[in-house]
Amino acid sequence: MDKGGMSIDDNGEDKEQNMAAWLLGINNLKIQPFKLPMLGPHDVRVRMKAVGICGSDVHFLKKLKVAHFIVKEPMVIGHEGAGIIEEVGNEVKNLVPGDRVALETGIGCSRCGHCKQGRYNLCIEMKSFAAPPDHGCLANQIVHPADLCFKLPDNVSLEEGAMCEPLSVGIHACRRANIGPETNVLIMGAGPIGLVTLLAARAFGAPKTVIVDVDDYRLSVAKSLGADDIVKVSTNIQDVAEEVELIQKVMGAAINVTFDCVGFGKTMSTALGATQPGGKVCLVGMGHSEMTVPLSPAAAREVDVIGVFRYVNTWPLCLEFLSSGKINVKPLITHRFGFSQKEVEEAFETSARGSTAIKVMFNL
Repeated sequence: MDKGGMSIDDNGEDKEQNMAAWLLGINNLKIQPFKLPMLGPHDVRVRMKAVGICGSDVHFLKKLKVAHFIVKEPMVIGHEGAGIIEEVGNEVKNLVPGDRVALETGIGCSRCGHCKQGRYNLCIEMKSFAAPPDHGCLANQIVHPADLCFKLPDNVSLEEGAMCEPLSVGIHACRRANIGPETNVLIMGAGPIGLVTLLAARAFGAPKTVIVDVDDYRLSVAKSLGADDIVKVSTNIQDVAEEVELIQKVMGAAINVTFDCVGFGKTMSTALGATQPGGKVCLVGMGHSEMTVPLSPAAAREVDVIGVFRYVNTWPLCLEFLSSGKINVKPLITHRFGFSQKEVEEAFETSARGSTAIKVMFNL
Protein backbone atom coordinates (compact mmCIF):
# COMPACT_ATOMS: atom_id res chain seq x y z
CA MET A 1 0.00 0.00 0.00
CA ASP A 2 2.92 2.32 0.48
CA LYS A 3 5.15 2.51 -2.58
CA GLY A 4 5.10 1.94 -6.38
CA GLY A 5 6.72 -0.52 -9.74
CA MET A 6 6.63 -4.21 -10.30
CA SER A 7 6.82 -7.42 -8.31
CA ILE A 8 10.04 -9.45 -8.22
CA ASP A 9 9.94 -13.22 -7.81
CA ASP A 10 12.20 -15.30 -5.59
CA ASN A 11 14.77 -15.71 -8.37
CA GLY A 12 15.03 -11.98 -8.91
CA GLU A 13 13.25 -12.22 -12.26
CA ASP A 14 10.61 -9.71 -13.24
CA LYS A 15 7.05 -10.94 -12.95
CA GLU A 16 4.13 -9.39 -14.81
CA GLN A 17 4.56 -5.63 -14.51
CA ASN A 18 2.16 -4.15 -12.00
CA MET A 19 0.60 -0.93 -13.26
CA ALA A 20 -1.39 1.77 -11.47
CA ALA A 21 -3.05 5.12 -12.17
CA TRP A 22 -0.72 7.78 -10.77
CA LEU A 23 -1.84 11.33 -10.00
CA LEU A 24 1.16 13.40 -11.10
CA GLY A 25 -0.33 16.89 -11.06
CA ILE A 26 -3.49 18.86 -11.74
CA ASN A 27 -5.46 17.06 -14.47
CA ASN A 28 -2.49 14.75 -14.96
CA LEU A 29 -3.15 11.02 -14.51
CA LYS A 30 -0.80 8.45 -15.97
CA ILE A 31 -0.74 4.66 -15.88
CA GLN A 32 2.75 3.78 -14.69
CA PRO A 33 4.55 0.92 -12.91
CA PHE A 34 3.69 0.42 -9.25
CA LYS A 35 6.10 -1.58 -7.07
CA LEU A 36 4.42 -3.61 -4.39
CA PRO A 37 5.81 -3.83 -0.85
CA MET A 38 6.91 -7.20 0.50
CA LEU A 39 4.05 -9.41 1.58
CA GLY A 40 3.96 -9.45 5.37
CA PRO A 41 2.80 -12.44 7.40
CA HIS A 42 -0.65 -10.89 7.96
CA ASP A 43 -1.00 -9.39 4.45
CA VAL A 44 -2.60 -10.53 1.22
CA ARG A 45 -1.89 -9.67 -2.40
CA VAL A 46 -5.06 -8.77 -4.26
CA ARG A 47 -5.66 -8.56 -8.00
CA MET A 48 -8.02 -5.62 -8.30
CA LYS A 49 -11.13 -6.21 -10.38
CA ALA A 50 -13.48 -3.32 -9.61
CA VAL A 51 -12.56 0.22 -8.51
CA GLY A 52 -15.00 3.12 -8.28
CA ILE A 53 -14.32 6.82 -8.69
CA CYS A 54 -15.22 8.98 -5.68
CA GLY A 55 -15.82 12.72 -5.65
CA SER A 56 -12.67 13.11 -3.59
CA ASP A 57 -10.67 11.41 -6.37
CA VAL A 58 -11.97 14.02 -8.80
CA HIS A 59 -11.17 16.85 -6.38
CA PHE A 60 -7.62 15.59 -6.02
CA LEU A 61 -7.31 15.46 -9.80
CA LYS A 62 -8.64 18.99 -10.23
CA LYS A 63 -7.07 20.72 -7.21
CA LEU A 64 -4.59 18.30 -5.57
CA LYS A 65 -6.47 19.01 -2.35
CA VAL A 66 -9.49 17.81 -0.38
CA ALA A 67 -10.08 19.49 3.00
CA HIS A 68 -6.73 19.23 4.84
CA PHE A 69 -5.41 16.47 2.57
CA ILE A 70 -2.90 17.84 0.05
CA VAL A 71 -1.13 15.87 -2.69
CA LYS A 72 2.53 16.91 -2.51
CA GLU A 73 4.10 14.06 -4.50
CA PRO A 74 2.93 11.51 -7.10
CA MET A 75 0.21 9.27 -5.68
CA VAL A 76 -1.72 6.24 -6.89
CA ILE A 77 -5.38 7.21 -6.85
CA GLY A 78 -8.55 5.29 -5.96
CA HIS A 79 -10.03 3.95 -2.73
CA GLU A 80 -13.23 2.07 -3.59
CA GLY A 81 -12.12 -1.43 -4.48
CA ALA A 82 -12.71 -5.16 -4.66
CA GLY A 83 -10.65 -7.97 -6.12
CA ILE A 84 -9.45 -11.56 -5.93
CA ILE A 85 -6.85 -12.88 -3.49
CA GLU A 86 -3.71 -14.08 -5.29
CA GLU A 87 -1.34 -14.68 -2.39
CA VAL A 88 -1.57 -14.74 1.39
CA GLY A 89 0.97 -14.20 4.15
CA ASN A 90 2.02 -17.20 6.22
CA GLU A 91 -0.07 -16.12 9.23
CA VAL A 92 -3.30 -15.50 7.27
CA LYS A 93 -5.91 -18.10 8.22
CA ASN A 94 -9.22 -16.64 7.04
CA LEU A 95 -8.51 -16.13 3.33
CA VAL A 96 -7.09 -18.24 0.51
CA PRO A 97 -6.10 -17.51 -3.10
CA GLY A 98 -9.20 -17.25 -5.25
CA ASP A 99 -11.38 -15.59 -2.60
CA ARG A 100 -13.27 -12.55 -3.80
CA VAL A 101 -12.93 -9.67 -1.33
CA ALA A 102 -14.02 -6.10 -0.67
CA LEU A 103 -11.29 -3.86 0.74
CA GLU A 104 -11.69 -1.57 3.72
CA THR A 105 -9.45 1.36 2.99
CA GLY A 106 -7.89 2.56 6.23
CA ILE A 107 -5.24 1.11 8.54
CA GLY A 108 -5.22 2.53 12.07
CA CYS A 109 -2.18 2.41 14.33
CA SER A 110 -3.96 0.09 16.85
CA ARG A 111 -2.11 1.85 19.69
CA CYS A 112 -3.73 5.26 20.20
CA GLY A 113 -6.75 5.97 22.39
CA HIS A 114 -9.09 6.28 19.40
CA CYS A 115 -8.08 2.89 18.02
CA LYS A 116 -8.35 1.23 21.44
CA GLN A 117 -11.80 2.73 21.93
CA GLY A 118 -12.97 1.37 18.59
CA ARG A 119 -12.96 4.74 16.80
CA TYR A 120 -10.03 3.97 14.56
CA ASN A 121 -11.39 6.28 11.85
CA LEU A 122 -10.13 9.16 14.00
CA CYS A 123 -6.60 7.77 14.34
CA ILE A 124 -4.14 10.55 13.48
CA GLU A 125 -1.72 7.94 12.12
CA MET A 126 -4.35 6.39 9.84
CA LYS A 127 -2.99 5.14 6.52
CA SER A 128 -5.78 5.09 3.97
CA PHE A 129 -6.00 4.41 0.25
CA ALA A 130 -5.42 7.62 -1.75
CA ALA A 131 -5.29 9.89 1.29
CA PRO A 132 -1.95 11.61 0.70
CA PRO A 133 0.76 10.57 1.13
CA ASP A 134 -0.61 6.99 0.99
CA HIS A 135 -1.20 5.27 -2.34
CA GLY A 136 -4.60 4.05 -3.50
CA CYS A 137 -5.91 0.91 -5.16
CA LEU A 138 -6.51 1.79 -8.83
CA ALA A 139 -3.88 -0.73 -9.83
CA ASN A 140 -3.57 -4.24 -11.22
CA GLN A 141 -2.49 -5.53 -7.81
CA ILE A 142 -2.13 -4.21 -4.27
CA VAL A 143 -0.92 -5.54 -0.92
CA HIS A 144 -3.28 -5.01 2.02
CA PRO A 145 -3.79 -6.37 5.57
CA ALA A 146 -5.89 -9.53 5.50
CA ASP A 147 -8.14 -8.34 8.32
CA LEU A 148 -9.26 -5.44 6.12
CA CYS A 149 -10.27 -7.75 3.26
CA PHE A 150 -13.83 -9.06 3.56
CA LYS A 151 -14.91 -12.16 1.68
CA LEU A 152 -17.85 -11.52 -0.63
CA PRO A 153 -20.97 -13.68 -0.33
CA ASP A 154 -21.59 -15.74 -3.47
CA ASN A 155 -24.49 -13.52 -4.55
CA VAL A 156 -22.55 -10.24 -4.19
CA SER A 157 -20.57 -9.10 -7.24
CA LEU A 158 -17.12 -7.53 -7.25
CA GLU A 159 -18.68 -4.22 -8.34
CA GLU A 160 -21.03 -4.37 -5.37
CA GLY A 161 -18.01 -5.17 -3.21
CA ALA A 162 -16.32 -1.98 -4.41
CA MET A 163 -19.50 -0.08 -3.54
CA CYS A 164 -19.08 -1.07 0.12
CA GLU A 165 -16.76 1.91 0.57
CA PRO A 166 -19.25 4.68 -0.33
CA LEU A 167 -22.09 2.70 1.25
CA SER A 168 -20.03 2.58 4.46
CA VAL A 169 -20.21 6.36 4.67
CA GLY A 170 -24.01 6.22 4.69
CA ILE A 171 -24.09 3.37 7.19
CA HIS A 172 -21.65 5.10 9.54
CA ALA A 173 -23.69 8.31 9.29
CA CYS A 174 -26.89 6.44 10.16
CA ARG A 175 -25.21 4.82 13.14
CA ARG A 176 -23.90 8.20 14.33
CA ALA A 177 -27.42 9.68 14.10
CA ASN A 178 -29.15 6.61 15.60
CA ILE A 179 -31.52 6.14 12.67
CA GLY A 180 -34.38 3.76 13.38
CA PRO A 181 -38.09 3.10 12.78
CA GLU A 182 -39.11 6.34 14.53
CA THR A 183 -36.68 8.63 12.70
CA ASN A 184 -37.90 10.78 9.81
CA VAL A 185 -34.91 11.65 7.65
CA LEU A 186 -34.10 14.61 5.41
CA ILE A 187 -31.12 14.33 3.07
CA MET A 188 -29.48 17.36 1.50
CA GLY A 189 -27.90 16.32 -1.80
CA ALA A 190 -28.73 13.48 -4.21
CA GLY A 191 -25.16 12.80 -5.32
CA PRO A 192 -23.57 9.40 -4.72
CA ILE A 193 -23.15 9.92 -0.97
CA GLY A 194 -26.65 11.34 -0.57
CA LEU A 195 -28.05 8.33 -2.43
CA VAL A 196 -26.16 5.72 -0.38
CA THR A 197 -27.24 7.56 2.77
CA LEU A 198 -30.82 7.28 1.53
CA LEU A 199 -30.39 3.53 0.98
CA ALA A 200 -28.81 3.12 4.40
CA ALA A 201 -31.51 5.14 6.17
CA ARG A 202 -34.21 2.98 4.60
CA ALA A 203 -32.32 -0.18 5.59
CA PHE A 204 -32.11 1.10 9.17
CA GLY A 205 -35.89 1.50 9.19
CA ALA A 206 -36.46 5.23 8.70
CA PRO A 207 -40.24 5.53 8.14
CA LYS A 208 -40.03 8.55 5.86
CA THR A 209 -37.19 9.95 3.77
CA VAL A 210 -37.14 13.20 1.80
CA ILE A 211 -34.19 14.14 -0.38
CA VAL A 212 -33.29 17.60 -1.70
CA ASP A 213 -31.17 18.63 -4.67
CA VAL A 214 -30.81 21.20 -7.45
CA ASP A 215 -30.75 18.58 -10.22
CA ASP A 216 -33.88 16.98 -11.67
CA TYR A 217 -32.13 13.84 -12.88
CA ARG A 218 -30.55 13.02 -9.55
CA LEU A 219 -33.84 13.65 -7.80
CA SER A 220 -35.52 11.21 -10.18
CA VAL A 221 -32.87 8.61 -9.31
CA ALA A 222 -33.52 9.21 -5.61
CA LYS A 223 -37.22 8.69 -6.15
CA SER A 224 -36.56 5.44 -8.03
CA LEU A 225 -34.40 4.25 -5.11
CA GLY A 226 -37.24 4.67 -2.67
CA ALA A 227 -37.23 8.25 -1.41
CA ASP A 228 -40.74 9.03 -0.19
CA ASP A 229 -40.54 12.55 -1.57
CA ILE A 230 -38.13 14.84 -3.39
CA VAL A 231 -37.70 18.62 -3.32
CA LYS A 232 -35.90 20.69 -5.92
CA VAL A 233 -34.13 23.74 -4.52
CA SER A 234 -31.97 26.57 -5.82
CA THR A 235 -28.38 27.55 -5.16
CA ASN A 236 -29.47 30.98 -3.86
CA ILE A 237 -28.85 31.48 -0.13
CA GLN A 238 -31.72 33.98 -0.09
CA ASP A 239 -34.17 31.13 -0.71
CA VAL A 240 -33.37 29.22 2.49
CA ALA A 241 -36.35 30.36 4.59
CA GLU A 242 -38.84 29.66 1.81
CA GLU A 243 -37.28 26.28 1.03
CA VAL A 244 -37.23 25.25 4.70
CA GLU A 245 -40.97 25.86 4.83
CA LEU A 246 -41.50 23.85 1.63
CA ILE A 247 -39.35 20.94 2.83
CA GLN A 248 -41.19 20.76 6.16
CA LYS A 249 -44.52 20.78 4.31
CA VAL A 250 -43.41 17.97 2.00
CA MET A 251 -42.18 15.87 4.94
CA GLY A 252 -45.54 16.34 6.62
CA ALA A 253 -44.04 15.38 9.97
CA ALA A 254 -41.22 16.39 12.27
CA ILE A 255 -37.78 16.10 10.69
CA ASN A 256 -35.83 14.19 13.31
CA VAL A 257 -32.49 13.92 11.52
CA THR A 258 -31.03 15.76 8.55
CA PHE A 259 -27.95 14.55 6.68
CA ASP A 260 -26.07 17.29 4.84
CA CYS A 261 -24.32 15.26 2.16
CA VAL A 262 -23.09 18.38 0.35
CA GLY A 263 -21.40 20.54 2.95
CA PHE A 264 -22.10 24.02 1.58
CA GLY A 265 -23.22 27.03 3.60
CA LYS A 266 -26.67 26.96 2.03
CA THR A 267 -27.26 23.25 2.50
CA MET A 268 -26.14 23.39 6.13
CA SER A 269 -28.29 26.46 6.78
CA THR A 270 -31.27 24.68 5.28
CA ALA A 271 -30.55 21.56 7.33
CA LEU A 272 -30.33 23.53 10.58
CA GLY A 273 -33.55 25.40 9.82
CA ALA A 274 -35.60 22.41 8.72
CA THR A 275 -34.71 20.03 11.56
CA GLN A 276 -37.12 19.89 14.48
CA PRO A 277 -36.19 21.24 17.93
CA GLY A 278 -34.15 18.58 19.69
CA GLY A 279 -33.25 16.92 16.39
CA LYS A 280 -29.90 16.22 14.80
CA VAL A 281 -27.99 17.50 11.80
CA CYS A 282 -25.29 15.16 10.58
CA LEU A 283 -22.60 16.79 8.44
CA VAL A 284 -21.43 14.20 5.92
CA GLY A 285 -20.34 16.26 2.90
CA MET A 286 -17.10 18.20 2.78
CA GLY A 287 -17.93 20.76 0.11
CA HIS A 288 -16.58 23.78 1.98
CA SER A 289 -14.01 23.69 4.76
CA GLU A 290 -15.46 26.93 6.18
CA MET A 291 -19.12 27.95 6.32
CA THR A 292 -21.22 30.77 7.69
CA VAL A 293 -24.36 29.20 9.14
CA PRO A 294 -27.06 30.20 11.70
CA LEU A 295 -25.76 28.21 14.66
CA SER A 296 -27.26 30.36 17.43
CA PRO A 297 -30.90 29.87 16.32
CA ALA A 298 -30.20 26.15 15.96
CA ALA A 299 -28.62 26.01 19.41
CA ALA A 300 -31.66 27.78 20.86
CA ARG A 301 -33.74 24.87 19.52
CA GLU A 302 -31.18 22.35 20.84
CA VAL A 303 -30.41 20.97 17.38
CA ASP A 304 -27.32 18.79 17.71
CA VAL A 305 -24.64 18.93 15.00
CA ILE A 306 -22.82 15.64 14.45
CA GLY A 307 -19.67 15.17 12.41
CA VAL A 308 -18.94 12.15 10.23
CA PHE A 309 -15.49 11.05 9.11
CA ARG A 310 -15.05 7.85 7.14
CA TYR A 311 -16.52 4.80 8.91
CA VAL A 312 -15.97 2.17 11.60
CA ASN A 313 -16.61 -1.59 11.29
CA THR A 314 -19.11 -1.17 8.46
CA TRP A 315 -18.04 -3.74 5.84
CA PRO A 316 -19.74 -6.76 7.48
CA LEU A 317 -23.06 -4.89 7.68
CA CYS A 318 -22.67 -3.59 4.12
CA LEU A 319 -22.23 -7.15 2.87
CA GLU A 320 -25.16 -8.38 4.94
CA PHE A 321 -27.42 -5.67 3.50
CA LEU A 322 -26.22 -6.39 -0.05
CA SER A 323 -26.48 -10.17 0.27
CA SER A 324 -29.96 -10.05 1.80
CA GLY A 325 -31.23 -7.62 -0.85
CA LYS A 326 -32.09 -5.04 1.79
CA ILE A 327 -29.87 -2.60 -0.13
CA ASN A 328 -29.38 -2.60 -3.90
CA VAL A 329 -26.47 -0.46 -5.11
CA LYS A 330 -26.49 -1.73 -8.69
CA PRO A 331 -28.59 1.18 -10.06
CA LEU A 332 -25.94 3.62 -8.82
CA ILE A 333 -23.29 2.22 -11.19
CA THR A 334 -24.02 4.21 -14.33
CA HIS A 335 -20.73 4.05 -16.28
CA ARG A 336 -18.04 1.41 -16.70
CA PHE A 337 -14.52 1.69 -18.12
CA GLY A 338 -11.52 -0.55 -18.65
CA PHE A 339 -8.01 0.20 -17.44
CA SER A 340 -6.15 1.84 -20.32
CA GLN A 341 -4.68 5.34 -20.35
CA LYS A 342 -7.46 6.60 -22.61
CA GLU A 343 -10.20 4.99 -20.54
CA VAL A 344 -8.82 6.28 -17.26
CA GLU A 345 -8.88 9.82 -18.64
CA GLU A 346 -12.37 9.38 -20.07
CA ALA A 347 -13.66 7.88 -16.83
CA PHE A 348 -12.49 10.80 -14.72
CA GLU A 349 -13.85 13.30 -17.23
CA THR A 350 -17.20 11.51 -17.12
CA SER A 351 -17.25 11.54 -13.32
CA ALA A 352 -16.24 15.21 -13.17
CA ARG A 353 -19.02 16.25 -15.57
CA GLY A 354 -21.65 14.74 -13.33
CA SER A 355 -24.86 14.99 -15.35
CA THR A 356 -26.16 11.40 -15.59
CA ALA A 357 -23.01 9.91 -14.09
CA ILE A 358 -23.52 8.72 -10.54
CA LYS A 359 -20.91 6.04 -9.91
CA VAL A 360 -18.20 5.47 -12.50
CA MET A 361 -16.59 2.05 -12.16
CA PHE A 362 -13.38 0.58 -13.53
CA ASN A 363 -13.37 -3.10 -14.49
CA LEU A 364 -9.74 -4.18 -14.42
